[in-house]
Amino acid sequence: MNSVSNITSYLAEILEIPVDAVSACSTFYHHKKVGKNEFLLEEGEICRDTFFVEKGLLRMYSIDKNGKEHIIQFAPEKWMISDRSSVYFNEKSKYYIEAVEDSEVYLLNDDFFTKLGDVYPHAAENNEILLQKHIRILQNRVNALLADTAEERYMSFITMYPDILLRAPQWMVASYLGITPESLSRVRKELARKNFEPS
Repeated sequence: MNSVSNITSYLAEILEIPVDAVSACSTFYHHKKVGKNEFLLEEGEICRDTFFVEKGLLRMYSIDKNGKEHIIQFAPEKWMISDRSSVYFNEKSKYYIEAVEDSEVYLLNDDFFTKLGDVYPHAAENNEILLQKHIRILQNRVNALLADTAEERYMSFITMYPDILLRAPQWMVASYLGITPESLSRVRKELARKNFEPS
């Protein structure tokens, strides 16, 4: 690993604390390599950590009673992902968190953020802001699934995850958008036609 990893530089920036402060709390997180298709969390388990992606790509999804997958979130480099309900309420998770690619992650337990907050109170405040922003993103996502067209959802997806189309299979992207792979193909073809037809 690099002497200054993504996690130390990223968290120092977003929490507005010195890089050394993140390193000083390293006993509250640990590094793990996960292979493609390997799980960090499975349905029925209690989620104990927040996963920070140092390298690679993760996805979080559920499986309905008919066996269909529904992708809730992707997490590429410098993203964090977790089942916060399971962590906070100590309840069994309804989700899976799986590596889409060979990945390297850091597992952060809640003591990490508590320890930082003891020394740097504004770090706790900034972490709270991050959690609220995440809630806002999820609320907007629910609204988009209910109200936006497939094309609008696809364009929002590209904005949020600009490189996922090159890294994840099309069926996963379709699952995230709440449409079939065939519908996704039609959306992409229609957008290509609009963008390249003569005016």
